[in-house]
Amino acid sequence: MEPRTVKFVNKQRTSVSQVVMIAALVFIVLAASYLSRRTHGDYTLAAGAGLDGPDIEALEQQNKAFERIIQAAAPAVVYISTEQVIKAEQSPLLMDPFFRQFFGESGAQIPREQRQHALGTGVVFEPDGYIVTNNHVIDQATSVEVMLTSKKVYKAKVIGTDPDMDIAVIKIDAKGLPVVPLGNSNNLHVGDTVMAIGNPFGLNFTVTRGAVSALGRSQFNIEALQDFIQTDAAINPGNSGGALIDVKGQMVGINTAILSSGSGPGGGGSIGIGFAIPINMAKRAMESLIKTGKVTRGYLGVTIGPVTQELAQQFKVPDTSGAFVQDVAKGGPADKAGLKPGDLIRKFDGRAINDSSDLLAMVASVDPGSEVTLEILRNGEPLTLKAKLDERAANLGFKAGARKAPSEGTLRGISVQELTPGVRKQLELPADVRGVVVGNIDPGSPAAQQLEPGDVILSVNRVPVNSVADFDKMAAQAKGSTLLRIMHDGQAMFIVVSPESGSDQR
Repeated sequence: MEPRTVKFVNKQRTSVSQVVMIAALVFIVLAASYLSRRTHGDYTLAAGAGLDGPDIEALEQQNKAFERIIQAAAPAVVYISTEQVIKAEQSPLLMDPFFRQFFGESGAQIPREQRQHALGTGVVFEPDGYIVTNNHVIDQATSVEVMLTSKKVYKAKVIGTDPDMDIAVIKIDAKGLPVVPLGNSNNLHVGDTVMAIGNPFGLNFTVTRGAVSALGRSQFNIEALQDFIQTDAAINPGNSGGALIDVKGQMVGINTAILSSGSGPGGGGSIGIGFAIPINMAKRAMESLIKTGKVTRGYLGVTIGPVTQELAQQFKVPDTSGAFVQDVAKGGPADKAGLKPGDLIRKFDGRAINDSSDLLAMVASVDPGSEVTLEILRNGEPLTLKAKLDERAANLGFKAGARKAPSEGTLRGISVQELTPGVRKQLELPADVRGVVVGNIDPGSPAAQQLEPGDVILSVNRVPVNSVADFDKMAAQAKGSTLLRIMHDGQAMFIVVSPESGSDQR
């Protein structure tokens, strides 16, 4: 019996130990289950049910806020369709009876007109039918139609255009239209939430959301005047002229351009880098176009360029911020104010200048006749000057050193600037030399292997070049092999530029 008792006792002891272990395990499992429910189980989707909780409710409130913003702004965003009638040149051979016997009468009746259609976006900013869009949306259009969110279609009249900023104002015969209030783009910060509303690829009234990626973008030669808002809110072909709005439902920018991979319909879609014209820049142009049909801008009378490290060392400036004065127009506002070549403009009316494009935009935003303050460095020494701006001539253009390069033709990719007295002296050119100076040249240009910055283009196809306007006109006509006479390192020579030369860097 003892062994049995001992065995029993032993068995009893073993059972107690097992119970304790089992209880501990059960406790651990229950505790783990409880913790799991606390951390994960509460978020497990039951059949036919969604998540809930204060955090989910916060997201729902955020969604409702975005819905309110879009519902308020979207009715003022319109769909723009344009038609351009192009007159096709008919070969004079088809009018010759000798050739017509081969083609017949039907062959001689080649259509003399072709019609091209384009789509874009606009934004109603005045309730009596005034709409802002990009100039490139309606440029050269022979007819413009506007469709509202109600699907009602109107014929539109072009009130005025501002190609330098890529702004246009059109008008439809309507009253009491919903409008998007204009915000203050100066209050934007990198990281702010913004929404782009437009008609990408003809998909009416599309909304995308993103953030302000950067401010003051100006290095892409998109327009003559550049101070863009960069955003990752998707902008695609057809979004041009649409609204970039902030979380208050105010328009802070006009969507105008994208960087694209270059593939797909419309020349490529969004890769998360889009640009909008700040509304503070556009607002003045919009108001001026309504009042006078044109835009007047201030004129300082300087040729400016970027501050390179080499220039910074030569002219004793601490860094490369600012606009470097290459030349001063004789008798102009800058000349009267005492500005000299070699000066570095650091501030304009108290606003810091990061690069030459900043100064262009600042001067253009001021009315002619205004007095402005220029804070400069001259040989490293600070100096403050006062200048009274003139009115910029309509055909004067904007220069920050070299002008925008032609994008097509044999002479594409060549940026040139006027041969000013300052540049002539710098290049040590004789007084009788006439032409334009190569400022920059794209590596993919057909002339990239034959021209260098500082070369002077004297003639194109034996026609003398006396100004940038002359070169622009000739470059637009240069389609085949083109004969240039240039001056390189003081020596005049001829070169032939073939359209097949160079490499495509797009």
